[in-house]
Amino acid sequence: MAYARGLHISSALVMCGLLVVGCTGGENGGDRETGAASDASTGGDASPTASPAASPTTETNPAKQPRTADQARALIGKVIAGPELFGRGVVRTTPYESDPSRWAVLGDGCTWHLAELPAGVLATLTRHFEVPAEGAKGPVRLSATVTVHRTALDAAWEQAGMLEESLGCQEELLRPGERLTELSSTAYARGEGLNSFSDEFLEETGLCVSDSRGGPYPYKWDQSTLGSVVISTSVCGGRGREAAELSTLAQGALPKMLVRAKSELGGLDGSGSVSPEPDASDGSGGAGASTPGAKSDPEGGA
Repeated sequence: MAYARGLHISSALVMCGLLVVGCTGGENGGDRETGAASDASTGGDASPTASPAASPTTETNPAKQPRTADQARALIGKVIAGPELFGRGVVRTTPYESDPSRWAVLGDGCTWHLAELPAGVLATLTRHFEVPAEGAKGPVRLSATVTVHRTALDAAWEQAGMLEESLGCQEELLRPGERLTELSSTAYARGEGLNSFSDEFLEETGLCVSDSRGGPYPYKWDQSTLGSVVISTSVCGGRGREAAELSTLAQGALPKMLVRAKSELGGLDGSGSVSPEPDASDGSGGAGASTPGAKSDPEGGA
């Protein structure tokens, strides 16, 4: 999980870290990216169960893959979610965007920290959001992360690295006083489960705990790859928030970002038009029972 964590580090060590994720560089959305934004390396010794599979896909046109950092940043600007993609009541947090020159890395002791982008990453960005507290209900932290790698294989290695990390870290420290516990991850290649929308889909669930916000609250991170692009989202619940409400938030933005990415990268269906957006309501937008998502942490992890 060292790759894309938008939520975890999203608060740049300010929040729970949804970035994680994609988690790439947020500061307070609960993504691992912001604080520790995305995984920082493209390790080469992933175990057999976490080896990358970056076969060509008809969803993208290789000629449209970004080749420079400027092209990657332009693509991210067209793909990454704003608050409206998550749904009604979601607003920006401060800080809103992560430092694009850094991403979150899961280090020794299952602790997140920010690091410079590795050579295999052209650009990354994490944005942080929240559903404000209302009455007896506490705030919900969200994040969205988009990372563009130099190659599809680099993106696949990020996925493999995050899955391998999950095997060794059932608890992660986003920053002092902010942690994720009881983590469990699942991966679905294209065609497995209900993953018909991306090259590979990762899902992580667990609990987020904060000295200042309380908890434990439900935590969810989703991440998908499409060619060289990795997209993730994360959500960290709050006091009095029902699991169904959090699930809806977590599953709202990822499919829409994937549709945007497919449009920009030239993915066409048999009729010659951009493939329709997955419908989260019928379960077709995600693997298993969840919709596609990018790994972002609701608290801006790391």
